[in-house]
Amino acid sequence: MPKNPFTRGHRRALNKRHKIAVAGVATLGAAAVVFSAVPGNAETTTSEAAVSSAPVKYSSEQLKSRQADVSEQLAAKALQSKAAAEAKAAKAHAAAKAKAKAAAAAKKKAAHAAAAKKAAQARKAKAKAASRAAHRAKLKAAVHKSYANNLDGWIKESLDIMKAKGIPGSYNGLHRNIIRESSGNPNAINNWDINAINGIPSKGLLQVIPPTFKAYHVPGTSWNIYDPVANITAAANYAADRYGSMDNVNSAY
Repeated sequence: MPKNPFTRGHRRALNKRHKIAVAGVATLGAAAVVFSAVPGNAETTTSEAAVSSAPVKYSSEQLKSRQADVSEQLAAKALQSKAAAEAKAAKAHAAAKAKAKAAAAAKKKAAHAAAAKKAAQARKAKAKAASRAAHRAKLKAAVHKSYANNLDGWIKESLDIMKAKGIPGSYNGLHRNIIRESSGNPNAINNWDINAINGIPSKGLLQVIPPTFKAYHVPGTSWNIYDPVANITAAANYAADRYGSMDNVNSAY
């Protein structure tokens, strides 16, 4: 007796492709039966309905190919998104770095400017202090220098003080006006001119009235209007303000 071709062993040998083929044959057979049972005028409609109602089937290779295409598209989109995110992050990082660099540069510039300003102020203060010290030294030297207690000594001491204070005048200019005004007498007083009539007589070597002596008194000298050095120096200070220098005075002033 011949062996049954559809034994259990052979059925196990059917693979997925054979099963798909058998299913296709069965489907075509059913479609043929339907087509033969339908009248002639409904032939086209019935065929279209059968075809449209039949499910579309793909082989395993086609499914794998479609899955691979979808996976590749998703991977490409993921890479694009990642690249865009990385580019955005890199741009933000570069902007932040540039901003930080600019801020650091501005801070450094401000610090340098502040340091330069401070150094300039320190130099200015130092120069000013040195100038004051030199001025005090000159004045001190002039004050403590030994001078003769006579007209020559009084004029020379006044000239040293005038030089330290920036008051113009010469020995000859002072001497000439002193001789004319008081003949060299530090206690001379004028009791007859208009100033005397007004109650403010001229006094001292250069015949200075008290208000003028007070207004043009030079610091470092005596406040006594009869003091020779104080009188000469105050009168020279007044003459410098009024006439440019005692050297320019040739008459009563």
